Amino acid sequence: MGHLRIRNIGKAYKHYGRKWGRLAEWLGSGPRHDLRWVLRNVSFDVSPGEAMGIVGVNGAGKSTLLKIVTGTTKPSTGTVETGGRISALLELGMGFHPDFTGRQNAFMAAQLQGFTAAEVEARIGEIEAFAEIGDYFDRPVRIYSSGMQVRVAFSVATAFRPDILVVDEALAVGDAYFQHKCFQRIREFQEERTTLLIVSHDPSAIQSLCSRAVLLDDGMVIRDGNPEEVMDFYNALIADRENSTVALRQLENGKIQTVSGTGAACVSSITLRNGKGEPVEYVNVGEPVTLDIEVTARKDLPVFVLGYMIKDRLGQTMYGTNTWHTKQVLRDVRANDSIRYRISFPMNLGPGSYSVSTALTDADTHLANNYEWRDLALIFHVANADRSYFIGSSWIEPRIEVDRS
Repeated sequence: MGHLRIRNIGKAYKHYGRKWGRLAEWLGSGPRHDLRWVLRNVSFDVSPGEAMGIVGVNGAGKSTLLKIVTGTTKPSTGTVETGGRISALLELGMGFHPDFTGRQNAFMAAQLQGFTAAEVEARIGEIEAFAEIGDYFDRPVRIYSSGMQVRVAFSVATAFRPDILVVDEALAVGDAYFQHKCFQRIREFQEERTTLLIVSHDPSAIQSLCSRAVLLDDGMVIRDGNPEEVMDFYNALIADRENSTVALRQLENGKIQTVSGTGAACVSSITLRNGKGEPVEYVNVGEPVTLDIEVTARKDLPVFVLGYMIKDRLGQTMYGTNTWHTKQVLRDVRANDSIRYRISFPMNLGPGSYSVSTALTDADTHLANNYEWRDLALIFHVANADRSYFIGSSWIEPRIEVDRS
């Protein structure tokens, strides 16, 4: 139960070049359309209990693929085999009647999933409590905000634990508090072996929830693997796609490094140093360190910005900034110039393995002119040698006062 088997899925829509082309074709005058392929030769398996993320730019075919998986759209080619009950949250308030209340829509949506009126009645209190919209639950949906709609829709979709849960970008509409509630419920389902298929542009969501990710581009799967590697490749792909190249290299530790950009500049060396200036790979919690980065310009660059990002082992960002935001932009950098950056900070991170990504660009984002984006430019480890025990990704040493009377 809970498995997905997708084989050679393709989806094409008819495009008519002339206004009356569809009518002429229907009257038997021969084909008057071209086929526009949204998906082509998509194949992958998802095992029971596995969490799969699907990423890609707008128009890559992500939502269409989810609709095919859930059966709301038929594929033009290929087959989908599913095991168990599927629950889906594809479009905000999809199927909700605007003049019915949230309660009435919840009843109808749950019954459309195949549950009896008695089963829905037994769970409607939990649905109402999870949505947390108060008296609005008994008011017409047409007066709901988008966030209230997604609260009710998610509450209904997850009121009964499914074998397969399919979630599109709709959760991005909810507020931060409700997103935390949603992700907590998804994690609870995962512990009970629910299979997850999720589309999101949020790398943190993909990397924290998923054990695997697929990258779609122009309707085809171009990357399938570890979420961190796939997200790094995705970020590189969207960075100035016309002028950049993307290169992949397997490091000694087995991880895949992604390097993209025009090559107008490059990081020639990067080193983490302790307070004595010595290169280190292992750092104590709270220890002062310096990130030493040397950059070489290969072309004349009117504006030059260095950015860096520290990520944990799952690829989630711990901290990042660049010299645009610190107001240290360089101008009129010449070809073959060498620039050295020394970035000092206390290592206030929790024990674990971390990586540094670097970005060389001309603005506050590498999506404008991407000279070089380098993931896994440096890997280091933080250990707790002499601090009091704590858990978490950050060291926030407290001062605790206790009054006992």
